[in-house]
Amino acid sequence: MTGASGAGAAGLDALDFKGRRVLMRVDFNVPQDASGAISDDTRIRAALPTIREVLSKGARVVVLMSHLGRPKGVDEKLRLAPIAERLSKLLGKAVVALKDSTGASVEQAVAGAPSGSVLLLENVRFNAGEQKADPALSAAYAKLGDVFVNDAFGTSHRAECSVSEVAKLLPSVAGRLLQAEIDAFGRVLTNPRKPLVAILGGAKVSDKLLVIDNLLDRCDTLLVGGGMAYTFLKAMGQGIGKSLCEDERMDVVKAALAKAKARNVELLLPVDHVVADRFAADAQTKVVDAIPDGWMALDIGPKSAKLFAARIAKAQTIVWNGPMGVFEMPAFCEGTKAVGKAVASAKGYTVVGGGDSVAALEQLKLSAKVKHVSTGGGASLELLEGKALPGITALSPKR
Repeated sequence: MTGASGAGAAGLDALDFKGRRVLMRVDFNVPQDASGAISDDTRIRAALPTIREVLSKGARVVVLMSHLGRPKGVDEKLRLAPIAERLSKLLGKAVVALKDSTGASVEQAVAGAPSGSVLLLENVRFNAGEQKADPALSAAYAKLGDVFVNDAFGTSHRAECSVSEVAKLLPSVAGRLLQAEIDAFGRVLTNPRKPLVAILGGAKVSDKLLVIDNLLDRCDTLLVGGGMAYTFLKAMGQGIGKSLCEDERMDVVKAALAKAKARNVELLLPVDHVVADRFAADAQTKVVDAIPDGWMALDIGPKSAKLFAARIAKAQTIVWNGPMGVFEMPAFCEGTKAVGKAVASAKGYTVVGGGDSVAALEQLKLSAKVKHVSTGGGASLELLEGKALPGITALSPKR
């Protein structure tokens, strides 16, 4: 992608994989239940097309790298053997889980693997230098491959050994999953079909300030819901009761309102609200146009949902990041549901990023109706901020 992110990446077609050792960064940071069993294998399934394509192109061995969780050193509960077992079933091919990620035993396992083998290194975050971009660790990874493929969008905003640093040491390209993410956000941020409608939600406006600023340079309409909307409404002089508000961000929010006006961007905020007497699933609730003192808004109201849906329906390009309310609680999920349904039924090109937005789509069983559902929360947010991602910018097939 060029322009908004300042990044570009060659894909699998730019390299010859025949007879080569392919080192591949994937994102197998999957949710697990209390017993350690994988509760959602979506991320494992998402890596299958790239693994299969590289094997079909004659790779001698595919060496997969991933993290799982946030270990501080070796954590027996976060070993990747169960993931290798699940991947084997999905791939229809044995995947060998190694007990380490660097060193002589790993190098020997890669060298001795039969042609067409798939190996999974142990959790890369067991290594102290992984998140510190340690050059020695990056070099140790590079010994295991002739070429490098990054197919882990969810970690591509991190300058880590297995993501960006090893990419600088080997001929490196984007896998199909990463390429799809780059292309999707490119369609939103670089010469999008107009009108472009951006929908932002979530609790804190401070989490989205850079996104707001970047999108105001690009979108025709910005729809703001969630807790972050109430800092905007207070900045406009409206009473917000006990609703979430970041008073310390008031000047920045006022600047955003002024920028929207100067650039002729329609910035729409909730016109009615689902309010509660306290933050609880069983709180007393009501729908109001004006928020009473002592009450807090926890979702957009039905008029707002209808207004937002009407703008979404007219858009040629739509990007959504963040829920409209506390959607985890049934009393405050209707706004997010309405926006999700509107995005899913829109005729324009639709991109949804951010864990909560994606989770809402999954709950509604509407993910398949959205053109692109992003696999990376933090990474998608940084792209929307206009940042270049280290895991993408480091890629080059010409080493």
